[in-house]
Amino acid sequence: MFPAPHRIGAHRVLLASTAALVVLGLLTWWLWPREQPPTGTITISTGPQSGVYHDYGERLRTAIARDMPGLKVELLTSDGSQQNVTRVAGGEADLSIAAADAVESYEGPGRGRLRGLARLYDDYVQVVVPHSSDIENISDLKGKRVGVGGEESGVRLIATRVLKAAGLDPEKDIVPKSDSIGTAPDRLRNGEIDAFFWSGGLPTGGLVDLAQVYDFRFIPISGDLVTELHAQGETSRYYRSSVMPGDAYRSIQQGAPVQTLTVANLLVTRSDLDPRLTEWLTRVVIKSRDNIGSHVHAAQLVDLRTAIYTDPLPLHEGARRYYRSVKP
Repeated sequence: MFPAPHRIGAHRVLLASTAALVVLGLLTWWLWPREQPPTGTITISTGPQSGVYHDYGERLRTAIARDMPGLKVELLTSDGSQQNVTRVAGGEADLSIAAADAVESYEGPGRGRLRGLARLYDDYVQVVVPHSSDIENISDLKGKRVGVGGEESGVRLIATRVLKAAGLDPEKDIVPKSDSIGTAPDRLRNGEIDAFFWSGGLPTGGLVDLAQVYDFRFIPISGDLVTELHAQGETSRYYRSSVMPGDAYRSIQQGAPVQTLTVANLLVTRSDLDPRLTEWLTRVVIKSRDNIGSHVHAAQLVDLRTAIYTDPLPLHEGARRYYRSVKP
């Protein structure tokens, strides 16, 4: 039995109408004015070359280039958190990563202009000594040559507070050296220092590289020491007792976790940065998490649910717009 002619005609009309709607939709999509990505130039202050901050910054620049090809991104290496905050507050940089304790501690010019884009991931404090060292705890650093980070680094801030919590004077009871992740691994390996502090995401490239050629271990920071640390004042509330997973540096830890402390990292900007630009930047940060995280392991922990908690900084207006737009 053949279909009735009027059914064939109706079917053809329906197909023609559907095709016309599809074509119309495509033309509308093509011709409708779309929001153009921001253009211009921004500067991101990162960290030491061998650290996670710089690695993250380089890959964030690549992600920004994909979504905003007309936006030029310049990177500045730095000592770390303290210098990053100073640069953003003073207008030398537009964006940076900084630990929450360093942000809270900053009291210089432009403090009131600082804003948060996102909470990123936690830094783990890592105190490194040769495997054969007789140093077993923080108190044993007395009289030793210790890398405590650059003068404007977040590492220096944390090292100073941890040493004080252990009853040590950072200037008198140790021989402080301004070594951080860029120089400390080689100087430890060559016997020029006895230990060094590092605060960074897991794993940090500089320590991964050191593990391939040198046998070292980590000194624990006990929960009791963190309690003493909290007694130092308001800023220390950003330090949390934590455990470094046993697989962070497999060949070094052999599966053994290490007691330590963590502090949250924030993506920091200024209130005068264009809200439209910061909205786009915040979107890129969240959107690029998995891609960046496949290279920078710590970035896998960037989470939309926690990104809005940028204490002690209020969210930038542009970042707030983005989070509102994706709120379930």
